[in-house]
Amino acid sequence: MRSPRVNAKRHVMAQDTTTYRPQVAPAAAPKPRARATKRQYVRFAFYTIDPQWRRLPAERQKQHKLELVEIIESFNRRMLLRPYSLMGTRADIELLLWQVAESLEPIQELATAILSTSIGGYLRLSASYLSQTKRSIYEIRDNPDEDIERLIISPSDAKYLFVYPFIKTRPWYRLPLDERQAIMDEHIRIGRKYPAVKLNTTYSFGLDDQEFVVAFETDEPSDFLDLVQELRDTESSMYTLRDTPLYSCIRMTLAESLDALGGPKIAKPRQAEEYVEAWAEVAAVEDIAEGMARVVYLNGQQVALFHVGGRFYAISNRCSHARGPLSEGELSLSDEACIVTCPWHFAQFDLETGKVVDGVASAPVPTYQVEVRDGVVYVGTKPPVQLSQADATSR
Repeated sequence: MRSPRVNAKRHVMAQDTTTYRPQVAPAAAPKPRARATKRQYVRFAFYTIDPQWRRLPAERQKQHKLELVEIIESFNRRMLLRPYSLMGTRADIELLLWQVAESLEPIQELATAILSTSIGGYLRLSASYLSQTKRSIYEIRDNPDEDIERLIISPSDAKYLFVYPFIKTRPWYRLPLDERQAIMDEHIRIGRKYPAVKLNTTYSFGLDDQEFVVAFETDEPSDFLDLVQELRDTESSMYTLRDTPLYSCIRMTLAESLDALGGPKIAKPRQAEEYVEAWAEVAAVEDIAEGMARVVYLNGQQVALFHVGGRFYAISNRCSHARGPLSEGELSLSDEACIVTCPWHFAQFDLETGKVVDGVASAPVPTYQVEVRDGVVYVGTKPPVQLSQADATSR
């Protein structure tokens, strides 16, 4: 992980890193500058269970599920994982693991770990699509920030996900860019008519057999159906070579998605508004040098951990304005606060509170607890705090 620049004249280290506020000379405001954001790797892994597994004794089925949950969840701090069930929506696929990582290694290691479990011998990988995030070559004229957001996969809480591989015809690439832009303008305009449908487009050129993988999130499947039907009438549809198979997925917890395969239930009943404490081990204190930032996954969300002025801070890695990566931002230290500047549009946030200090953002970002236990840094959740409108910013 790249170390963010720290603007400060001096650091005074503290003996107690959990309570010390850095005492440094005021620093000049960071100069805006553009930064390239690292792309993410994305994999959609679709599984089917061997019918022989459903004939096993119930206790063995239960142990298989619990073991698989433990193995998969052990990767939560290294990557974003979203499970979905396809039971009842397709005859040939039963489970999806949507995976997002900063490198290919966690994806490869997870695949090996899954097949090494007791249930691994009964799981068949029926389809797999590998891709990367990338900025589009086409302008999003009415919302330029949307193109930047495509570098970051940030799933919503939508109930349904629709996924399919996509390939354009060769004549499409022979068209002049301005002509393709005009065709895409119509495509984008129709998409704007369905705001309840969120599109995630990733690129597979040279990585997999398809050119793109598209994943639509929504709570209203009928909106997605109408969107796809209307797009059939556009000129861009004439240049589609392949947009199947299509996978209709239902979001569930990992335990719930495994329960959908059959066998005894392992998922616990959901409790509305229940707060569940969660912690993720990050690294030994000595492995996170002063001025460094690390990204850790906690409950499927990216958290940016900063080591600044002898103290650890943890906030959401996604700027509330356009989801820019705060872990790559510049840090400014003063007697009053430690501030991170988003590298995309230069919104500034207080690392202690998550409040907006300056810039285009209007909403705060979540903060997290940090504890040092036996020389190891942990990042954890804390109960949500409702900020008043007056406290949302501190301008």
